[in-house]
Amino acid sequence: MSVKLLFIITFYFLSAISTLGYGFFLKYYIKSNKINLDYGISGLLGIFFLTLYSYLSHFFIAHGMIHNSILFLIGIFLFLIFFTLNYNQLYFKIICLIFVLLLIAFFCFKTHDDFPYYHFPYINYLTKSEIIVGVGNYDPAFRSPSSIFYFNSLFYLPFIKYNLYHIGSILIMGYSLTTISITIFERFKLKKIDHIFFYSLLSFTFILVFFYRISEHGTDRSAQILSFILILEILIFFKKEQIFDSFLNKIFIIGSLIISLKVFYLIYMILLIPIFYFVHKKKYFLKEIIKIKLLYLSILFLFLMTLINFFNSGCLAYPLPVSCFENFNWSVSLEEVQRMKTHYENWSKAGATPNFNVDNYKEYVSNFNWFAGWIDRYFFNKVSDYLLGLLLLTTIFILTFYSNKKKNNEKLNLEFLYIFLVILFLEWFYNHPTLRYGGYSLIAILIFIPLSILLTKFYNDIKKLRSRVFFILFLTVSIFFYRHFDRISFEHEFYNYSPFKTVFYKIDKDHHFRVEKEFKKTIEFYENCTRKKIKCENKNKLLAFKKFNRFVFVKPDNFILEDVNGIYFYRKKQK
Repeated sequence: MSVKLLFIITFYFLSAISTLGYGFFLKYYIKSNKINLDYGISGLLGIFFLTLYSYLSHFFIAHGMIHNSILFLIGIFLFLIFFTLNYNQLYFKIICLIFVLLLIAFFCFKTHDDFPYYHFPYINYLTKSEIIVGVGNYDPAFRSPSSIFYFNSLFYLPFIKYNLYHIGSILIMGYSLTTISITIFERFKLKKIDHIFFYSLLSFTFILVFFYRISEHGTDRSAQILSFILILEILIFFKKEQIFDSFLNKIFIIGSLIISLKVFYLIYMILLIPIFYFVHKKKYFLKEIIKIKLLYLSILFLFLMTLINFFNSGCLAYPLPVSCFENFNWSVSLEEVQRMKTHYENWSKAGATPNFNVDNYKEYVSNFNWFAGWIDRYFFNKVSDYLLGLLLLTTIFILTFYSNKKKNNEKLNLEFLYIFLVILFLEWFYNHPTLRYGGYSLIAILIFIPLSILLTKFYNDIKKLRSRVFFILFLTVSIFFYRHFDRISFEHEFYNYSPFKTVFYKIDKDHHFRVEKEFKKTIEFYENCTRKKIKCENKNKLLAFKKFNRFVFVKPDNFILEDVNGIYFYRKKQK
């Protein structure tokens, strides 16, 4: 085993331990020992806490190697302190198995297509500088950054350097699979073979088979994985199997993470309607809500996320024009915001592909003008292949658990929740019908809920059920490993990649670090020309100013160079 391989495996497991340590600490802080936060939810709580810290610290300090090392070691120390207080043999075995299982997914050479474009450059910016106002003027992708960038920026560490910038996707997947697995095993142990059991088993299989490749997660699939957990917790709560406090804590954690990963997931807040409808008869439920400490941390979390979006682009929720203020020096113009909003919608409706572009974006996305093109260029074969995969998964589950004997199901009253899931699906289909923008999880969940209810109708004694569940798990894990062995074999042949030699993912120093170089040149121009009021030729994409001891990046087109008695300075153009 090479030294580099040993390092990356060590840091992989220590990252999971450190993050879980912060989750244990925050669980202790909110005094929730009586509340059931398993190792999976505690891990997500650790991600929540570290992301909140990353947002806050970004205003004051760069996430450099020394800073991150101290934070990393504190997390490990917290894990050692709180582990005995939170020890559960089943939870510990499951989380160890999950992260050993996912280790093969951690090794990759080919990263996400957007990784060199803006994922890596933005994370790298966070490790090199405190907040710079107006970075959204550099590129549209910098205007509404995902929270996973802020979390990943805390893992710029000695020896491993920038090779853990995909750790967030692994940890979200790992902790989510942990909480799903715990649900499966606990319900099996208690012989609660109901819709929650089957929904959990379906979700576990789906995530490992359909979302097996970490390099494809980007900023989208982590939120979709968390969507499965969100619905799972709602189903458990609606069955009255967890106390209101426990449910609220989980919803605040998961909901905040989902929204922060992609801002358009704000629409998922409509799921609060069936939740409040379910508890509206409960006396004093509003008083119980305001007692939850995580409510205020979640508000702070989302406030900081919104504030950073504003300082990046002048918009609270880019690219929503109504949330934008164009009167600040660094603000993106409303015309540009609207143009990019139309561009994203056009892209999601198959109006822009690598080999095709419609002439009139605005006309194309209006009403259902896009439908025929979407069917032709996206439904076939992207969505159709996905639906065939879901059909195969559904068929395997039905054939595996089918029984001639039937049993009566309890009345569940999930219709109201299902109506709002259908509303979310219709919103997705009308506004941004691409699978990566929430379609994967929404379609699957809409199928899994009725399918899980159907599967509970088939009577299976516990011995037969054990062998059938084992078959599903064995098949799922086998497919997961096969697909990764096939992927690594391809990467070895195509890129000459070997986990035992190359170890790290591909980094092109010219491309991945181009933004850092551009920012550095912009600041040098400020120091050498703008600040000294000397006339220079600006070959940079941006101009820099200082306000309240923080750099502000603006577009040169919005400023003019004026000469007052041989002293040069930039003045904003008047509209």
